[in-house]
Amino acid sequence: MNKDVVIEALKSVYDPEIPVNIWDLGLVYDIKITEKEIDLKMTFTSPTCPMMEELLEQVKNTVSSATGGLSVKVDLVWDPPWDLSKMSDAARIELDLTESGW
Repeated sequence: MNKDVVIEALKSVYDPEIPVNIWDLGLVYDIKITEKEIDLKMTFTSPTCPMMEELLEQVKNTVSSATGGLSVKVDLVWDPPWDLSKMSDAARIELDLTESGW
């Protein structure tokens, strides 16, 4: 399995409160791929995100579908905490958060 396939799948999952996908937001910290499973380490912008469970389920389903039905395990972590520096340049531009604006 190719990591690029997983990344493209993650780019199709959007944070419901921010119009940017979770990959470009920098919410996914690590991807490990085995023959049987995709292991993701990810976080959220806030530990009180009201859509956390739904978004985690969407991540699992989307990545599983893109990888031919492989099992997807998501390890939710809070350390290191998410901050604006984890966002891609494209996400910063989309949200008008250029260096002068943050």
